[in-house]
Amino acid sequence: MSKTLLIGIDGGATKVSGWTTLINEDQTFELGDINVIKEYREYKEYMPSFIPVNILVQLGEMNENDIDLTVEEKLHGKAYMYATADVIIELAEKVGADRVIVGIGMPGLKSADKRGIVALANGPRMPEYCKVVEQRIEAAGIQMGKPIHHLGSDADYCGIGEEYSTDGLFSQVENSYYLGGGTGVADAMKLKGELLAFDNAKTWIAKAWEMKNSEGKSMERFASSSGIQAVYSEFSGISVAELNANGMYPPQIMALFDEDPSAKRTFNDVSYNIAKLLFERIVTIYSGWHHFFEFVNSNRADLSENHPYRTTLLDSIIIGQRLGDLLEKSKGKNVFYEPFLEFLTKFIVESPYLDAKFKKHYLKNEKFNEDLIQTSKLREAPAIGAGVDAYLTYNGE
Repeated sequence: MSKTLLIGIDGGATKVSGWTTLINEDQTFELGDINVIKEYREYKEYMPSFIPVNILVQLGEMNENDIDLTVEEKLHGKAYMYATADVIIELAEKVGADRVIVGIGMPGLKSADKRGIVALANGPRMPEYCKVVEQRIEAAGIQMGKPIHHLGSDADYCGIGEEYSTDGLFSQVENSYYLGGGTGVADAMKLKGELLAFDNAKTWIAKAWEMKNSEGKSMERFASSSGIQAVYSEFSGISVAELNANGMYPPQIMALFDEDPSAKRTFNDVSYNIAKLLFERIVTIYSGWHHFFEFVNSNRADLSENHPYRTTLLDSIIIGQRLGDLLEKSKGKNVFYEPFLEFLTKFIVESPYLDAKFKKHYLKNEKFNEDLIQTSKLREAPAIGAGVDAYLTYNGE
């Protein structure tokens, strides 16, 4: 008897993680108990010394629709695609399924048909990503319930996960913003009761990674685990390689706050910049772009001050992934959570142009209303979002 398995895949820079995805009677979703992870370096095609094609060359070829893969890209890319296929095959074998429906989130700019990756800053381009993955799966005797419709993004899948998961925090509100920090940074929005992809709002709001502060530092630096680690490396003079070797990641750095001046500087910096980012978000949604940040890409088109969601006040601000874990663990320690709220309060109180309606909503007893800040309950948000997206696409929703 044929058995179909729904799978969500979260592809990253060094590994790919896949989960079985369960559908509940109320049409909410949750991850199953089975997870398979493959690291790209496990494959003989993997090239430790791989150097990506210059990103400007990649973008030029993408715009000309003339992708000229190098020999190295073709070989190195196979490690990425084979690992993804093998995760899916192993998941199917573990549950005895002979048919799969798959959603995949991967970094990088996607091809016109959304089934390939045609620009990737730190990795190989893989314009036939889905085709190669499907061929390897079917060669293993497992049927594709339907071809992989498209490759999604971590950011969009975090939003989908929060909307459709049993433990999601978008589902009970009309207006919310999500900021997730893990390997990179992910933004998601729900406005006027509907998920709104940042790609569909790019004329009036920028993604977090697109913006930099007055010191020229990308906002991704203060939200992602590797970025926070890099901040500490800069302040302490300890190389990232040495930090990795000693198991010094953001939680361990945060634990040194009271005794290590570099750790204190790091989390003061993180608290300030995350507060500034969230201040920009709530202001931009309410009253349009006010140039709080510059763009990493100086050629990026400026943002419009006008958009259809002006005067919207958020019901919640959700902090997810490892950034959410850090924020939650810091409560009561005056390390990250409390300074972050103090900075956010200061930005609102001292703003000369925000009206009374805005301030009444976001402030409570002259402090930022911390009831609006929630930490995501979702484990592996991009993976569950990928599974949900595949199911909804497959069912024509």
